[in-house]
Amino acid sequence: MYANRMSQLPPYLFARIDEMKARKIQSGVDVIDLGVGDPDLPTPAHIVESLCESARLTENHHYPSYAGMPGFRKAVADWYRNRFGVVSDPGKEVLALMGSKDGIAHIGEAFVNPGDYVLAASPGYPVYRTGTLFAEGRVHEMPLTAENSFIPLLEDIPKEVARKSKLLFFNYPNNPTSAVVTSGFFEEVVDFCREYDIVAVHDNPYSEIAFDGYRAPSFLSTDGAMEIGVEMHSLSKTYNMTGWRIGMAVGNAEVIAGLGRVKTNVDSGVFNAVQHAAITALSGSQDCVTDACRVYQERRDILVKGLRSLGYEVGAPKATFYVWMAVEDCMSFAARMLEDAGIVVTPGIGFGDGGDGYVRFALTRTKERIGEAIRRMEAIGE
Repeated sequence: MYANRMSQLPPYLFARIDEMKARKIQSGVDVIDLGVGDPDLPTPAHIVESLCESARLTENHHYPSYAGMPGFRKAVADWYRNRFGVVSDPGKEVLALMGSKDGIAHIGEAFVNPGDYVLAASPGYPVYRTGTLFAEGRVHEMPLTAENSFIPLLEDIPKEVARKSKLLFFNYPNNPTSAVVTSGFFEEVVDFCREYDIVAVHDNPYSEIAFDGYRAPSFLSTDGAMEIGVEMHSLSKTYNMTGWRIGMAVGNAEVIAGLGRVKTNVDSGVFNAVQHAAITALSGSQDCVTDACRVYQERRDILVKGLRSLGYEVGAPKATFYVWMAVEDCMSFAARMLEDAGIVVTPGIGFGDGGDGYVRFALTRTKERIGEAIRRMEAIGE
């Protein structure tokens, strides 16, 4: 019944975790979910109010623009200029997305022919791989190791693979490892992609979730980046808007046009009222983002201190709301956490072979629940 490509698709990790979690809850277990990175903080009130006002306007009840409202694209361009110093043409170099996942999943369809390679980090966001499979491409995994600060070594990519590659996916601040980019890596990406005529795709939805004074950069602020690549960004994490499905692609006009051409054939754009709310988010006060980071940092400190007290070696991340921890066997550790302690953590193997031997904790529950999770771990002898 199914197409052959379906056999290549693994079950989506987070869907499987949701099923396991649901079974435990149905059995009466008080589950603490530190698995999926879905903010528990509410969308700021001024953004919600903007949506409500716009949703009442009948002119917003029709099909939206495929590429996004001119006002939204201008707000994105203004935000990129103010935040990163990146200058872009909102008419040609900005595209509205239904979240960054939308752009990541579809960009391969514009640039990858059957049999072409796509370079993607392992561990990495699973959609880099699944989007490539839908485009009938082949994934070449770039290992992220602790020894290299979870940064891929581009020089290790075989030249014959590089010559047949069309896209390079990378992501800093990084999901799932929470690593931040080291000086010079973005310049290496520009040089590498220019040499092999590869489109660079930087996935950057966590840039605003940062701690201890750290400010994450944009790949597009690197000299030459706009000539060879794009950046996928999202309002999901920054403004606690995961369910709203609104994001943006910014970068090279030809790449944006290719992605846009695919999207005009598979969807009808983002609801205008959501775009109006996104304009409010991007152009208004960013105090809500600062407040959210303060909450996540407090949770990070509680979790890291607790894990260290149990004997684990774990670093305090500078960005994202994830803590990445080495364990002996990630699947057995995650199973033990759920079965014996009622805690959901994400096994690293779900992000690719490079994630084996790690688990990911998400800081998306209150400090009280995180403290309770540490007490449960201690009680079962972890």
